[in-house]
Amino acid sequence: MTKYLISFPSAAMVVPEEGLQALSDAARAVVREAKDAGVWVFGGGINESIPPVMVDGAGTVIEGTYPQTRQMEGGYSVLELPSYEAALEWAARFAAACRCAQEVRAFQYDPES
Repeated sequence: MTKYLISFPSAAMVVPEEGLQALSDAARAVVREAKDAGVWVFGGGINESIPPVMVDGAGTVIEGTYPQTRQMEGGYSVLELPSYEAALEWAARFAAACRCAQEVRAFQYDPES
């Protein structure tokens, strides 16, 4: 089976304060469904209060990040699924719960994992 990354940037999820609890409950329900279905691998939101750093091969810590990933934030879920179509179905569930479109990407197959 293939692992899929289902994600969204923080800016995509625009919800009034009074709707946050319902959104949180709906998102947690989809995560429970994924866990119950045995497809959940990992997920969570990026803690945007901690700035990103890069670490080189010598262990030197450098403030900042690659320009291409400067805006990497939001929520991420990794599911292990039998097909791309199944990933799209789960993405639709997350989109409905989070009230924003979800991006779907497939991880390359690793025969040793």
